[in-house]
Amino acid sequence: MLFGFIGVGAMGGGLARNLIRAGKQVYINDLKPEAVQRALAAGSSGKGVDNLSELADADVVFTSLPLPQDLEEVMLGEGGLLASMKSGATYIDVSTIDPQMARKLSDAADARGVHFLECPLGKTPAHAAKAEEPIFAGGKQEVFESMKPILEIIGSPVYYLGNVEAACAVKLISNLIGMTNLVVLAEGIRIGEKAGIDSKFLLELLGDTGAKSMQLDLRGPWIADGDFASRFGLDLTVKDLRLGCEMAETWGNDAKTMQVALDYYKKASSEGLGQEDCNAVYKIIK
Repeated sequence: MLFGFIGVGAMGGGLARNLIRAGKQVYINDLKPEAVQRALAAGSSGKGVDNLSELADADVVFTSLPLPQDLEEVMLGEGGLLASMKSGATYIDVSTIDPQMARKLSDAADARGVHFLECPLGKTPAHAAKAEEPIFAGGKQEVFESMKPILEIIGSPVYYLGNVEAACAVKLISNLIGMTNLVVLAEGIRIGEKAGIDSKFLLELLGDTGAKSMQLDLRGPWIADGDFASRFGLDLTVKDLRLGCEMAETWGNDAKTMQVALDYYKKASSEGLGQEDCNAVYKIIK
């Protein structure tokens, strides 16, 4: 079985390496040569390709790209890879996108006789590298069942959500809640500073209260240490929260608190913090 993998950055790179370590034949494409080389270092069964046409014969193609418009450019239209994929192949997208884009990809794949799964991921690049990334799969159940053993190579646990819209929604809801929690945490740390409480000690105390959260455990210590190195970039957070708030609005939901959080991240981005970790939102809170 031949695999194609388009986009081997922070998240996709870990998944591609998991496939290579499992001995799968994987053709890799990315705009950054250094990202391709990192993926190929995982084993001898990987190969870098410059031209997407070289993936047309793949049995399974994965995409892990930053923006919905990137998928539009790479996969759709006359020049997109879907137009040249062989009938009966499977296309799996693991990007964070909106439900409407996932439905567009699914319908386009269907029209070309290509199976499709939308499979956004639940945690961090570190989890992806260890195949400990939760996968939220949406698509036809028979396609999911046939691909489940492959998905279990790249992540765990693997959940089946039914339709592609539900799979996207879980990821966006997760990011909406998690990144809103991060803004609240940053505000809390600032209030603690005004009270004269050492930030590391405050985090220890909060960990024994109802304030405990994944963001407190993961990014709280980074904030306390002044560590804003990008694990998940602030500009990507803006993108994900924008998609999530737009999703909520499309479905008639009032997500006011999450919109406020998005405004914080937009302000941080406008102040030049977009390439830092999303925890850099702390810097604009006074």
